[in-house]
Amino acid sequence: MKSSKNLWIWAKKYIPIILFIIILNFILQWLYSYIALFVEYAFVILGNENSDVNLPTFLINFFNSFSDTLTIILVVGITMVLLQLFRSFLRFLDGYYRAKGTELIAYDMRTKLYNHIIDLSYSYHNNSDIGDLIQRSTSDIDTSSSFICSQFPELISIFMTIAIGAYQVGKINLLLMGISLLSLPLLGISSIIWFKYLNKTYTDIENEEAKLTTVIQENVNGARVVKAFANEKYELDKMHKANDAYYNKLYKLYVREPFFWGFSDFVATFEYALTIAVAIYLAYKDLVTPSDITACLLLLGMVIWPIRGLGRIISNYGKAIVAANRIVHVLDENDEYQYNGDKKPLITGDITFNNVSFKFPDSNNDLLKNISFHIKAGETIAIVGKTGCGKTTICNLINRFLDYTEGTIYLDDTKITDIDKHYLRQNVKMILQDPFLFTKTVYENIAITNDTFTLDDVKRAAKLAYVDEEINHFEKGYVTMVGEKGTTLSGGQKQRIAIARMLISDAPILIFDDSLSALDTKTDYLIRQALAKKDKKSTMIIITHRITTAKEADRILVLNNGQIEAFASHKELVDKPGLYQELWKIQGDLEIEFKDVLKGGELNV
Repeated sequence: MKSSKNLWIWAKKYIPIILFIIILNFILQWLYSYIALFVEYAFVILGNENSDVNLPTFLINFFNSFSDTLTIILVVGITMVLLQLFRSFLRFLDGYYRAKGTELIAYDMRTKLYNHIIDLSYSYHNNSDIGDLIQRSTSDIDTSSSFICSQFPELISIFMTIAIGAYQVGKINLLLMGISLLSLPLLGISSIIWFKYLNKTYTDIENEEAKLTTVIQENVNGARVVKAFANEKYELDKMHKANDAYYNKLYKLYVREPFFWGFSDFVATFEYALTIAVAIYLAYKDLVTPSDITACLLLLGMVIWPIRGLGRIISNYGKAIVAANRIVHVLDENDEYQYNGDKKPLITGDITFNNVSFKFPDSNNDLLKNISFHIKAGETIAIVGKTGCGKTTICNLINRFLDYTEGTIYLDDTKITDIDKHYLRQNVKMILQDPFLFTKTVYENIAITNDTFTLDDVKRAAKLAYVDEEINHFEKGYVTMVGEKGTTLSGGQKQRIAIARMLISDAPILIFDDSLSALDTKTDYLIRQALAKKDKKSTMIIITHRITTAKEADRILVLNNGQIEAFASHKELVDKPGLYQELWKIQGDLEIEFKDVLKGGELNV
């Protein structure tokens, strides 16, 4: 029951359109039945039969007002043509509103799903497949919306067609009506059995298609990596396995489908033949007239063949339910703003960690253990430590990509969990080591956080990131289009444009997650020098493996095994045995390079 509800929750807003389509179909079927009665009336006139025709009295009186038989036939023919033209116009309206309703529902579903995906947590996106989410946002939505506004009215139309056709046949002969409806319970039961099979099968097919989409998406995005390692054969094998799994699921369905359709066709054809045979026998016994048989043959198509069409609708219904369930499954995930603060205090950049511990939900061990430290507003802090010791996690706790499991974090005097997340992230800007650039111009990529930024604002940020000069050398300057994920730029250019995107907002807290280490030593130094000269000094947290970068910070936080080993200046840490002293000895030769950087001049901003 819940599965069906998942499909129909989208229809509420568009019930008027759906009802209008159903009413249109009702009128269309009535008009078709009347065309059959017009044919019967024409045969009655031509054969001089004394037979009742189930046309309204006013129409019969109108036709009988013409004395000449050929004139009556001509008027009946013209009436049928006009009726068919009217049916064609109604069919146009039917197709138009089905398409419009389908796209409106798809638009609402896609918008709601996309907005929800954007609001899902950092952890959810870390553990989800992009290809699977893309499929839910595209083909699953199209399948669901198409059934609601196109195939569901068709299902109602089928029942109306059967009812109207059976009613008209019954007016001619009740026995023929009964025979024409014999297949309804048999095909109904077989359709229910087929639907139950489809429900499970389509679930498996959707899952395999999602895996295939993920494999294709990964290989398209990672094409350069695949080529760099000459790994085409492995990736092709992986794709073939996913494709084979998808094909096998579909093949099993397609092998079984002909049995169902073959059975449906046999029952429908047998019933049609049986009804015709009985009609001929009744005509032989003078229980019905030839004109009655003619009308019955036309009306039987309204009764028997729509019954067969039930199987197709049932099949699409099973697929739509599976698709809708996959969409609702994502919507049922709690978004990250479920536990959101409501305060918007003045943030100056003062940060306090008080006995903070953190562990991932799928882990039994704390990644961070009782971390306590204080960073003053405007201070520059470097965080160093071995890979996996929790450096990035500390930064993710500050902007609430992750929430700590124990302890408290304060920004100035306000608990971080009490601060509105949107407001928090406007004041805490973070640049990752592997930045993401959108398929937009350089200007749009830098100014993406606020559409009010001017070109002068963008250039100022680009100068701080030491990339303005290179952008000006591009053929189109700041309106140069950046390829997907910045593929048209060098790694250093991508990194600095991403840094400019962070710096343009002038936030009180800036976090560099190993992003400066991706730059050469001189550029790293010049960027930090430019930031130090800013009128409004921000609190800077720099995660780095480069000691020459760390040594220039006011203080250095040394992490080891999820705990703080030391938190002091470079001068103090070099003289103190521990991890930092070891790192300094290993990288000591870089000090000569760093001195060369100092001789290289400063960046004018």
